[in-house]
Amino acid sequence: MKRHLRLCLILLALAGPLQAAGPLRYVVLVDGGKPAGHQTIDTGEDGVVRSEFVFKDNGRGPELRETFTLNDDGTLRTYKVQGSSTFGAPVDEEFSLVDGMARWRSTSDRGEQRVEAGAQYSPLGGSPAVTSVALAAMAARPDGRLPLIPSGTLSARQVATAEVTRGNETRQVQLMAVTGVGFTPGFVWATVEARPRLFAFIFPGFLQMVEAGWEANADALEGLQKAAEAEALVSLQQRLAHPLKGSTLIRNARVFDSEHVRLGDASDVRLEGGRIVAVGAAGSDRAQADQVIDAAGRVLLPGLFDMHAHASRWDGGLQLAAGVTSLRDMGNDNATLQQLMAEERAGTLLMPRIVPAGFLEGESQQSARNGFVVSDLAGAREAIDWYAAHDYPYLKIYNSFPKEILPQTVAYAHEKGLRVTGHVPVFLRAQDAIEAGYDEVSHINQLMLNFLVEPDTDTRTLERFYLPARELADLDLDSKPVQDFIATLANRQIVIDPTLATFEFLHQRNGEISPIFAGIEDHLPPDVQRGRRAAEMDIPDDATGQRFRASYAKMVDFVGRAWRAGVPLVAGTDEVPGFTLHHELALYVRAGLTPAQALQVATWNGAKYSGTLDRLGSIVPGKLADLVLVDGDPTTDIAALRRVATVIKGEVAYYPAEILTELGVKPFADPVPVLAGGR
Repeated sequence: MKRHLRLCLILLALAGPLQAAGPLRYVVLVDGGKPAGHQTIDTGEDGVVRSEFVFKDNGRGPELRETFTLNDDGTLRTYKVQGSSTFGAPVDEEFSLVDGMARWRSTSDRGEQRVEAGAQYSPLGGSPAVTSVALAAMAARPDGRLPLIPSGTLSARQVATAEVTRGNETRQVQLMAVTGVGFTPGFVWATVEARPRLFAFIFPGFLQMVEAGWEANADALEGLQKAAEAEALVSLQQRLAHPLKGSTLIRNARVFDSEHVRLGDASDVRLEGGRIVAVGAAGSDRAQADQVIDAAGRVLLPGLFDMHAHASRWDGGLQLAAGVTSLRDMGNDNATLQQLMAEERAGTLLMPRIVPAGFLEGESQQSARNGFVVSDLAGAREAIDWYAAHDYPYLKIYNSFPKEILPQTVAYAHEKGLRVTGHVPVFLRAQDAIEAGYDEVSHINQLMLNFLVEPDTDTRTLERFYLPARELADLDLDSKPVQDFIATLANRQIVIDPTLATFEFLHQRNGEISPIFAGIEDHLPPDVQRGRRAAEMDIPDDATGQRFRASYAKMVDFVGRAWRAGVPLVAGTDEVPGFTLHHELALYVRAGLTPAQALQVATWNGAKYSGTLDRLGSIVPGKLADLVLVDGDPTTDIAALRRVATVIKGEVAYYPAEILTELGVKPFADPVPVLAGGR
């Protein structure tokens, strides 16, 4: 759900204004070339730059209008942006630099500070137009490093070049890897000149934004970018992976029994060839081992599952650092996902194991452009055949799918051996999707809309977020409709994938840190901290805020009631990797699960409902050695799960402290190292 947000954060992280000789237009393309938005920039004779940015996909997206002026060194002198964010929150931000004093105001923060000449303001709500001067300003500085306001430093390096053509015209462009903000590098295509500017921004497998008239070059640029990113990612994996050759003995670890939800006494766990070969009492294993890990009484968990991810190549570090060794991809560009899975299996990519869900959408103006988009049953069957041939265990159905062919589509997927999950198609209720044969329902809002929608409610729009936020506060969870629905879920063993953590945005107010990061914000890069204090929903007053918060509390309560009634639960995120899963489990504890039960959901249930329980999900001989060593006891205090010390994925160990440091995050625990073995 948050791919749009991730895109905007990448672009905003590269903040800096544009300087161009005249009107300039970019087009935004999705799904192999379908228009989904535009960026226009016009520099007036008065030196004022005016821009408009609109991007709409999957029924949502930002609309922004900017004006700004530049200092002699090309950095921002004044800046103003107004409009709406991806989920409809007002955007209203301005900045000025006068006599060395920088002052700014947004909907979520304000401040002032004295700055040296040459520093660049980093807007919270800006458009891609603000990328270009960051590039030009960095190029103009002798050290190539651009100080940012309020904090941070931006730098860039060229990683590839290309020649693009338009008719008889040719141009040289360069791929720049930009670092210093966010968790991972950002990649942008820039012109090759003394003051370079943005030429294209490409999010592989999802979006291409290219200067108008040059769109025919987008696919070739995407291919070059993917190759350049692969080189960087291989290097990252080589730096952070610690191979486990031969046998490894983990001594004195308290093993979490995920099947029976209990923490055992201290044990020795022997690994070989990427598998668990023995589990016994501490001190009982005296055989030779090539490597030894002294757990010193720490808790050893099976690798965690994130059952609702939309993987990209740069997500793996945050996932593994959080103890996530397996994920279920719930919708992606098919070619991109096939590449990710191949790179993960080859060991060249820092990434959890991937269980794929095939994305199936219907054709409409609000369609999400992933996987296959179809308009009839023949198209749906053809898509399912492709997914079955490529060993996808899941089919995910999305918002615009035609309700008239839903039962036949689900039945055909079952014939082919695929479980069916997803959103509830427009003009249906969750009850209808279950009657059509769904095995699982994604997202708490999709479940709760069951009690709110009318026959003409268009849940392809932002109404699928605002309607629950407005109305759930008044829903009686003890009422017969709710109790009957929960009973149906339990009796039919319909799995729910509530992604509660991602829906915290329904009540977050401007200036409040996102609950996903509450209490740990000092571990984050400063720009991430600032960005995560901006609201995504339009909450105009305290009364609305209180109501939205009360509605969200009903969502959490519903999940607890469903779980106690016997409804199967899996832990997914659909938000920033790693961090979100930890908060998701904390929300399950708030809903009434014990910490140990929440851990079972993220381990045993993840393996069971992803079809991998024969090899993952518990610490028993014969299963793959996906293990998480925690510096604390998360079976009694779920917050201790943040303190992941060492992660093992098959034949490789990772130290989260090393990964997080690489990504600009302050570590939560020291590593427990892999030492040379012996008797």
